[in-house]
Amino acid sequence: MLLDGRVVIVAGVGPGLGRSVAVRAAEQGASVVLAARTESVVKDLAAMIGDRALAAPTDLTDDVAVRRLADRALAEFGRVDVLVHNAFAMPPMQSLGKVDLADVGTSFEVNVLAALRTIRHLTPALIASRGAIVVVNSAVLRHSRRPFGPYRLTKAALLAATQNLASELGPKGVRVNSVAPGWIWADQLRGWFEFQAAQRGVPARQIYDEVAATTDLRRLPEPDEVADAVLFLASDLARGVTGACLDVNCGEFHH
Repeated sequence: MLLDGRVVIVAGVGPGLGRSVAVRAAEQGASVVLAARTESVVKDLAAMIGDRALAAPTDLTDDVAVRRLADRALAEFGRVDVLVHNAFAMPPMQSLGKVDLADVGTSFEVNVLAALRTIRHLTPALIASRGAIVVVNSAVLRHSRRPFGPYRLTKAALLAATQNLASELGPKGVRVNSVAPGWIWADQLRGWFEFQAAQRGVPARQIYDEVAATTDLRRLPEPDEVADAVLFLASDLARGVTGACLDVNCGEFHH
């Protein structure tokens, strides 16, 4: 198994990708620490995974809370081998010329500073285990479509941070990589496509097919497919990889 005996913290557990990462990591032999702001989400998922899961409700924008997360993980399992940072906040879908900068700041706090905060508090444990960090970024890095400008701004900063951290932590034995998913075919996207279909008076499948037609594989990646890319980068299969950003978008963009 890819992560047998490892301890993986998943920061930003939700109903989609974060959940898939946690479940797949457990299936690959890891003990998992589940961190998210909503207590019921992490407790329900921990109950489903079983004894090797720790529910750790955490506000990742709160320095004290993140320090407590690190302490709880070490107290429970004695080590941390992998941090997967999946938390994000979407700013308004507006042009950079019109968006409220306070809203961009709120998104930046979650998308960039929360990641940096979490990594900082877990760095000593990851150095001790010669571990790995995988940060979930976005395919928004690969295009400049106008409504996505504020989101791209935060994700570009996140990529810069992870690349610098790879250089800073590499000599200490810690690898730092990113995954950049495109569309992820899960409940949230289904709901959005259904809304678009209702607005246009067409079947939801037509919306899916139109979007999928922009990818080489003519389909959209599912959460488990993105999660598997995360686990690859977290595992020893990627022991020679750091500072990389792996696109998982079924060929929508080439980079």
